[in-house]
Amino acid sequence: MQRWRGLEDVPGDWGRSVVTIGSYDGVHRGHQLIMGRTVERARELGLPSVVVTFDPHPSEVVRPGSHPPLLTAHHRRAELVAALGVDALLILPFTTEFSRLTPSEFVRATLVDGLHAKLVVEGPNFRFGHKAAGDVDFLSALGLKYDYDLEVVDLFVRGEAGGGEPFSSTLTRRLIAEGDVAGAAEVLGRPHRVEGVVVRGAQRGRELGYPTANVETLPHTAIPADGVYAGWLHVEGEPMPAAISVGTNPTFDGTARTVEAYAIDRVGLDLYGLHVAVDFLAYLRGMEKFDTIEALLERMADDVKRARELLETTEAPQI
Repeated sequence: MQRWRGLEDVPGDWGRSVVTIGSYDGVHRGHQLIMGRTVERARELGLPSVVVTFDPHPSEVVRPGSHPPLLTAHHRRAELVAALGVDALLILPFTTEFSRLTPSEFVRATLVDGLHAKLVVEGPNFRFGHKAAGDVDFLSALGLKYDYDLEVVDLFVRGEAGGGEPFSSTLTRRLIAEGDVAGAAEVLGRPHRVEGVVVRGAQRGRELGYPTANVETLPHTAIPADGVYAGWLHVEGEPMPAAISVGTNPTFDGTARTVEAYAIDRVGLDLYGLHVAVDFLAYLRGMEKFDTIEALLERMADDVKRARELLETTEAPQI
């Protein structure tokens, strides 16, 4: 898959293409429907498929300080998009100047002059241009002027997550904030992942016999509610079964919120300075403050046992 940063990176000889545009944070199952249809129609027409997204999230530019928790890092989003068979990913830098483009100016710059769209595929709630003034009806009307077609895909998907609420990035963020990582995984179609570099912490886990990778997460990451989880620690492409702690270590009167993963039954790991990923499979319990170290160790042993049992019967995600 080709990856472009800004319209200036699009090859000068780029021909007609099939395009979809959106923030697409999470690449959840609704997003996958739209992208899958984009790829399908592109192949039918013998044209390349393009996904267009933005960096930073538009809300941070339009309403500074309102950046939503991110469900996927940009490189991770690119991996997920590529796995769907998309030919090219265009990340548009979302600046104040860019945010002021009218819907017509946005379409002309991006879809017409930039990507030479033959077909545009969107969900029914797609909005674009200054103050989100453009909608799919206006996008369709512009297609008559600029010689492209529009296909609107019903991305309505629901399951048990959120009590049957339609799948969306907003629902996913809420489930993660509540610690319902199983529900989030249903929406995403895979476990929720956080990433970052392993840094030195207080090293209490090592002293207690449970050395953990203290992950310094990326800015704006959607981090699950405080508690203990079962999941995987991905190190250089290898998924390791893990017991994961999110919180402030109240037994030791901690104040900083951390994400720490203990690779079950692995010894001698030296992960400092490595970029790792943590996938959350299941919520085990809330964060607790223990009166004694012995009580903490007993609970930690139980956490690891439960996590091991869960993970032994679950296949680790490969992407």
